[in-house]
Amino acid sequence: MRNVLILVLALLCFSVNAQETTNTEVKFAAADPSPADIVYYPLNAAKVKTDDATKPVIKVVYSRPQKKGRDIFGVLEQYGKVWRFGANESTEIRFYDKVTIGGKKIKAGIYCLFAIPNKDTWTIIINKQTDRWGAFTYDESKDVIRLNVPVKTLVKPVEYFSVTFTPLDKGATLIAAWDKIQVEFPITF
Repeated sequence: MRNVLILVLALLCFSVNAQETTNTEVKFAAADPSPADIVYYPLNAAKVKTDDATKPVIKVVYSRPQKKGRDIFGVLEQYGKVWRFGANESTEIRFYDKVTIGGKKIKAGIYCLFAIPNKDTWTIIINKQTDRWGAFTYDESKDVIRLNVPVKTLVKPVEYFSVTFTPLDKGATLIAAWDKIQVEFPITF
């Protein structure tokens, strides 16, 4: 009888502890105003079915800040200063195989993508430093390539910073747009 009583008390204590654990409120971070996004080349690489042999060649992980009525380039993102090519953490670009950008061969791997916006041209930067917040600790000595590209002016503003790819004969063009600005550069593989 005594053993049964001890067993019942032990089960009650366990039950009370389990209830306390499940009733504890967990605090989750608020939704980010600049949501993270991923774009692949080919665009359908992450959505293939079992009978599709498409494999990713390039992957860009970035955060998408919003215009929200603000003046972006030259004001919020100042001309002549290194920008993280998005929001939050530095934008990462992964090459699954070696690629060529601006005549320079780049090994397969994960890099950060930065830019120096100016009114008529941007400097696109592929950098070895990863896992950083913004461009605050950007290290120019880790640049793999710098490439100057022309700015295209859009008629209709793009609310969220956006990145996509279009196909080329032997590669793809990375296109980025925000507000009334668009830049692009070819990647061959």
